[in-house]
This record gives sequence, C-alpha cells and structure tokens, in this order.
Amino acid sequence: MAKGSKNFYFPIFCAAWVPLAHLAPTPLEEQGEEEAREQGWEPGPIAVLAGGGGGEGKTGVPNALLLSRFEVQTLDLSDQPVFRLDTDGDVPYRMAVHPRGDGIICAFPMDCRWFEWNFSGKKVHNLALKSSEKKLTTLEGVGLQNALAFNAEGSTLATGGEDGHLRVFKWPSMEIILDQTDVHTTVRDLDFSADAKSLVSLGNSGPCRVWDLTSSKVEVNLPREDGEVFGFCKFGRNADNTQLLYITAMHGDHGKIITWNTESWKRIGAKRIIRGAISAFDVSTDCKLLAIGTVGGDILVLTSSNMRVQKMIRKAHFGNVTAVVFSQDSRFLISASFDCTARVTPIEGKKKNGLSVQLIIFVILLAIMALHQHKRGYESLGFGSF
Repeated sequence: MAKGSKNFYFPIFCAAWVPLAHLAPTPLEEQGEEEAREQGWEPGPIAVLAGGGGGEGKTGVPNALLLSRFEVQTLDLSDQPVFRLDTDGDVPYRMAVHPRGDGIICAFPMDCRWFEWNFSGKKVHNLALKSSEKKLTTLEGVGLQNALAFNAEGSTLATGGEDGHLRVFKWPSMEIILDQTDVHTTVRDLDFSADAKSLVSLGNSGPCRVWDLTSSKVEVNLPREDGEVFGFCKFGRNADNTQLLYITAMHGDHGKIITWNTESWKRIGAKRIIRGAISAFDVSTDCKLLAIGTVGGDILVLTSSNMRVQKMIRKAHFGNVTAVVFSQDSRFLISASFDCTARVTPIEGKKKNGLSVQLIIFVILLAIMALHQHKRGYESLGFGSF
C-alpha cells in the first residue's frame, strides 16, 4: 500500500481534519512559527477523522467513526486508529466539523447527531469522540441529509436532504433561518460564501441556486447548459480577492469545472478536466488549489488560477473517491474511498519552514549561474581556471 494510505476495513463515506489548533494550541499557534522553531518546536502529528461502514443488516462490516494519527515528519497514517466509536446499525454518511472545535455533526440514514471531542491532554493519542447530550431534535426523523456545512465562523449550519429539503440554522441555538422544501429533487451539495451572507445549493437536476440568507430568498438561479449535470459547488477567490464560485459538472463523457463571477453571476470559465465523473471536490483554504476525486479512484490537484493539473495520482484508490479535503494550511489533502482506504497526500511546493520547494530550487540555480559568470570573468583576465 502506498505511503500515507491505510486500509480501515470498512467503506469510508466521509472524512475531515480534526481542528487540533482549537482543541489544544501548540507553540506554533501561541507564539508564531519563527519563535516556536527557535525554541525547538517541530511539527507534530495531525489527526484525521473518517466515517463509514457496511450499513444495516448482518454484513459483518461495522459502522463507525474513527480517528487516525498522521505523522507530518514521516508522511504516514498510524497503523491503528487512535480512537474508534461504533455507531451500531447506522452508517455515518456525511459529516461537518465545527471550525472552532465545538464538535462534529454526522448524517445518518434517518437523522443527524452531534458528537463532542473528548481530549484529556495535548497529545493526539489522547483524542476521542463521545455522543453528545445535545439532541438535534429538529433533525430527528428527517431522513438522510446528503450535505452538511458550517460557515467559516461556525455560527450557521446548513443541511440538505435526500428529499430536496433545505434547512439553515443559527448555531448552536438551532433557530431556523431558512426552511424550504423541494429546493431540488435531491440536495447534493452546499457551501457558504466567505462572508456567510450567501449559501449555494445544487442537486442532481435543475439549476444551482444561490440563497440570500438575510432575506432567506433565492438571489439567483444559475442555469445548466444543455447536457450538463451539476455535481459539487464551492466558493473561492482569485488573486485580487474577488469571490468566485466553482461548480463541477458532468458533460457528455467528461467532468469539468465551471467558474462563475459572484457579482454579475455570469460564467467566466469552464474547463474539461477528466474523462469520466468527478465524485469529490474541494477548494483549499487559501483558494489557490482545487482538488477532485474520480469514480475511477484518481486524485487531481489543480492550480485554481489556470486550472492546470499540479499533481495527479492515478488509482490513488481502487474504488470511487468519496471525499477530498485540504488541511487548514493547504499542505496536505486527505482522500477516502469505498475501497476502505484513507490517504493523505502532501501538496508539493507549499511552504515549509518559510520557503517553498520552487523558491529553494530557484535560489540554487541563481547561485550556479552567478558562479559560472564569475568563473568566465576570472578566466578572461588570464588567471586560468579555478
């Protein structure tokens, strides 16, 4: 098995990074990277979260949420999970991690449940999950929610049902902001804008809808072109900090990414990326990278500014990729699959110890060129070679 990849012996439907910085701040968060390193601090392990299972019945395949340790130095996942929480006969199909460390919400076949972190120390191996006493009564018996999302501040929660029902709540009060049935035939994906004033939703058919959360009304419907089937939606931004919207689509036998201007709501770009369907999608926190997973098990990382493929791993998984998620610092990508594996992929060229790989290579080349020029000048003065 490839480095950074582990088999957890049940189909994985969802994955995420644990917000350790909000659970137990390291010297990096408390003092800043330069000062922390001067005092001998080195990057420690990161924790990842995965959920899935074999479903109802006596399949012999358990349903569970598990936590695994990722070693930054060795770029590998731990052989055994740090913690495992069995969910009995219910599969956790979707999850959303609260960005400020409150806990996680998971979507099960009939309802959503809240889980809290149980952290007894500052070491990853002390990390655990527990079922919360907080009951999400408004999400009991509502059926499977295909999409869950918190806004960046963690003050708003959105859920999108298999039945096409869209709900938006204030968090943690669960006060209703928007409650709309038949938004789509089935809701497939949701995402909040950076300022949390807008929410985008899409389904397997029909237009993509942008909601104004101030008025709780549709701001704009984004139409499909003939033959397009929308898949996933994520907000991003370009180099001048202008907000964009990315939508993946299946068009014929190709998967493509469409870019929308969020002021005019006009299409400003569309590019075919792969032959076949896109089964997972994410935008990095710094919005410089896009990641996709495919039904064939491939993973691609693209530069958002030009849609060029920066990294491609064919057959990263041997089944449908169910999740791709960038780490908070955009240095790593976790992916998961029906083939029971989770994989962490390092993103080449991201900053480490303050310098990128490309910058280091560039400086070395400049030094070699300068030495070569100096040598030629030395020889032209008749001093011979050195």
